[in-house]
Amino acid sequence: MLIEDLRSAHEDIERLEAAIAERITDEPKHIRNRLARDHEIANFADKITNQSERALHIYNNERDDWTREVQSLTAGDDPFEEFYKQLAGIKDFHRRNANEPVENLERAYKKVENGGPAGGFAGDITSMFTGEEAFGRFFDLTMLHEEFLNLPGIKLERKVTYLHYIDIFDKFGPPELTLKKDEHKMTDAYFSYVGSLADYLESFMRRSKPLENLDAIFRGFLDEFERAWEKGEIPGWETVAKSNGSGPKTQGTGTGIWCADCEKEFKNDNVYRAHLTGKKHIKAATEREASAMESTTAAPLTSVKRLRERAVAEREHRVTRLAASMQTVREDTRVNVERKSGMTDKERTAEIEALYAEDTTMTNGPSHGAGGDDDEDEEDGEKLYNPLKLPLSWDGKPIPFWLYKLHGLGVEFSCEICGNYVYMGRRAFDKHFSEQRHVYGLKCLGITQTGLFREITGIGEAERLWEKICRDRESKEKEGEGVIEMEDSYGAVMPWKVWDDLNKQGLL
Repeated sequence: MLIEDLRSAHEDIERLEAAIAERITDEPKHIRNRLARDHEIANFADKITNQSERALHIYNNERDDWTREVQSLTAGDDPFEEFYKQLAGIKDFHRRNANEPVENLERAYKKVENGGPAGGFAGDITSMFTGEEAFGRFFDLTMLHEEFLNLPGIKLERKVTYLHYIDIFDKFGPPELTLKKDEHKMTDAYFSYVGSLADYLESFMRRSKPLENLDAIFRGFLDEFERAWEKGEIPGWETVAKSNGSGPKTQGTGTGIWCADCEKEFKNDNVYRAHLTGKKHIKAATEREASAMESTTAAPLTSVKRLRERAVAEREHRVTRLAASMQTVREDTRVNVERKSGMTDKERTAEIEALYAEDTTMTNGPSHGAGGDDDEDEEDGEKLYNPLKLPLSWDGKPIPFWLYKLHGLGVEFSCEICGNYVYMGRRAFDKHFSEQRHVYGLKCLGITQTGLFREITGIGEAERLWEKICRDRESKEKEGEGVIEMEDSYGAVMPWKVWDDLNKQGLL
């Protein structure tokens, strides 16, 4: 029944539009919930597209059948005859399939908390990202970094660290990458590596930005590459005539004699004749003849090679453009890797536990904050929901958890010189060495040069270091006595100790 199919398509589109409007007005606080909302909206938009195509197909391609069905319902002496015939068919179908469940369209696209289907429409967001990616906030290039280190040509150079790799993974030319085009970039290993890197960045963009028109963006990257390839403007992949220098670009100044084989100009005819019998000229002439022979016989092989070069260059261009469009994610990844590299195992364990606590809090947050709790917070302004004991900002509310982790405020640093005072976070700990509390503690120990005692927090360690400084100072003062110079009657200059010994022996 085309009329019923058309009606159900329009109804489904309206329900999907209402579901999208319901979710757009919601703004979850946790990034996982925001990603789930965005993926649900993207899935609903795809369903709207499918239903619209289905309705357009009925309007355009099945219009005759649809018109015939409408006429069968309206024409004739008894307009209800066709209606009751279709009603009998529907009853017969349900009689034969009595246990088939009936879909409740009112709750088909509702949220889970409003009685919608269990699991939602976004899929499992947790399994969509790795732990290092943190729901689309950071890149996870660990496996690609290992593959990069095993490329031919990379093994001979110094090892590239993961932090350095984050900065150069989209650089395919010198000085960042010194791989030779014919020797290294045309290998299967490099082709597989560049393809894996481009696929990962494209997949990451699709997973982290589901609401953007990514197909149009990727088509734009491809069109941009096609235009640059035709003009020969892809860096490192110029045409053969430009890259191998098969002919001289200039014939010199025009006043001397030009050697086409060596691409060199000679002012003197005798020097030019002597040059023709030299080994370098003979070798250059032989190589030029050989290259000319190869260019005439290896034209089919050159075209095949150029196709492979084009495939590699396309992947490199795609990686460069994708990395440029996600520059913020790369910078955040670099900061995250630097922060983790300076953490101990205990600090990493504490951070993981805090992440689990944050996930639990954000997941159960709506149930705690729903109803009158938010109203109570707004009315009395005293009760704040702060289960993680986060520090308060200038407005009296807890700071964001990502800022708490970024500054490492969950790490405690104790200073014995300051009276076992505990500083929260590395930044506050580094700053306190120049503050009055720490300087006063050093002066109480008899230490005057406070600038030399940075990173020293123990009283015993500070005292031992100060004693060593005092001993070194006294030894330098004693050694300074031997530097006194004396002069004898003949004008000879000598140290005071030598002069004193000679004077006692009566030799002066």
